[in-house]
Amino acid sequence: MKQPGDRTPAPGRLALVQDLLNTVDIEADRDRLRTIAELAAFAAAHGCAELTFTDSDVTETRRFREALRDACRGHTGAKVPAASAAVLRYTLGTAPLVLTIDDAGAARAVPAGRLDGSAALIATVAAAILDAVAAGTWPRLKSCAAHRCQWVYYDHSPAGRGRWCTMSICGSRAKMRAYRAARSARS
Repeated sequence: MKQPGDRTPAPGRLALVQDLLNTVDIEADRDRLRTIAELAAFAAAHGCAELTFTDSDVTETRRFREALRDACRGHTGAKVPAASAAVLRYTLGTAPLVLTIDDAGAARAVPAGRLDGSAALIATVAAAILDAVAAGTWPRLKSCAAHRCQWVYYDHSPAGRGRWCTMSICGSRAKMRAYRAARSARS
């Protein structure tokens, strides 16, 4: 998925999480997960073509997506709303993972067997998040501080203190608003 300002996407399986979160463009009021077909297309594009979905899966995935966006906003210092934390606890509880160890001894969390629909997709996302936690990359997946944007980006900055999806768009707008406010206060 093309990133604002041609940013490099999140590394590894964390790109799946970023892609899910960015299926909605808040500023343009466009959502690419409105129907069963759109959810199935997203899942297929991310290696989950065998899943089947219902209307309630679409609703559950969208609800999970927005709560997860709040968690990524937490990576910028914002408090995760209690309602979003509750959604994440509930939804992740319905999408269990199991630990597998391959013949080379490598361990990996994978969705529990017999999951389908949103539970299987959410478990796949949860496994990707666990990979990112282990790699230390999870805190760098952030939601843009611009309320009208909220695009989820991967913060590649050396200090990991990025606030906007791109400095040339949202960062510039924020600085211009601050400048105008300061100038107005002096007048």
